[in-house]
Amino acid sequence: MSIVKKFYKDNFSSLLEKNNLFCFLIIILIFSFDRISKVKIIDHQVKNSRIYINDFINFDLTWNTGIGFGLFSSNSNLIYNSITAIIFAIIVFIIYLILKSSFLDKLFLSLVLGGALGNLYDRFTYKAVPDFIDIHYKSFHWFTFNIADIFITAGIIMLLVKEPFIKNEKN
Repeated sequence: MSIVKKFYKDNFSSLLEKNNLFCFLIIILIFSFDRISKVKIIDHQVKNSRIYINDFINFDLTWNTGIGFGLFSSNSNLIYNSITAIIFAIIVFIIYLILKSSFLDKLFLSLVLGGALGNLYDRFTYKAVPDFIDIHYKSFHWFTFNIADIFITAGIIMLLVKEPFIKNEKN
């Protein structure tokens, strides 16, 4: 077997597996849903004020320059660019994990990746991530978040919860 064919077989043939294509579709759907929600809320908030849903949830646009829940928010370009570079490296690592994991792990990591790509896109496009889902009770407000954050959190929780219940396929 030639070196080129071996390299292709070892590195790119797994990309075309049915499970990987299914996960790619999930990633695209999550990314698209996140983008549409952010475009709609940004457009609405430019013309109007926040959207009152009920006594527990509002849509109110805020711009997050940090990571999840506004941690490490800063006006410093160095800090912002460093965080963005770290996020990019984590995304590359998640892609690697998706290609090497079992189907269930691929599925959960795809939720994380779809959301992470949505937020990374915003970091490059807006230099901040638009968060708009404001959950509250009276004067207590939870951290404002977006659709991408929901999928990132759900994927991570599913990965953590499955570990004690599902044995590793290699064991």
